[in-house]
Amino acid sequence: MAEANRWIAPVVGLPELPYVDFGADLFAERPDGVHWKTAAIVAYAAGRPFVWVDDEQSPEDTAYTAAHHPGPALLHHVDPRLGLREEDFTALANALGGLVTRL
Repeated sequence: MAEANRWIAPVVGLPELPYVDFGADLFAERPDGVHWKTAAIVAYAAGRPFVWVDDEQSPEDTAYTAAHHPGPALLHHVDPRLGLREEDFTALANALGGLVTRL
């Protein structure tokens, strides 16, 4: 997943950004239907507010996040055929409204 810092960030003008290392969970299927990314993302957030935009989330991921993450979280599904659209950015802005990031 570090490849995004190498290949995408320079093209769109972003600095190197932190990322979730999925380790051994990368592409591992879970019997409970929770996506392989979910537990690692929740652990990485460590109670901090987060927004996760993806095209593979399910109700099981939402339930897992609610049960294991004490902070605010938004799991936002995006149609992979359409990508991010204006209504997605509106939903993300509404979810992030009022949150303050401390550097």
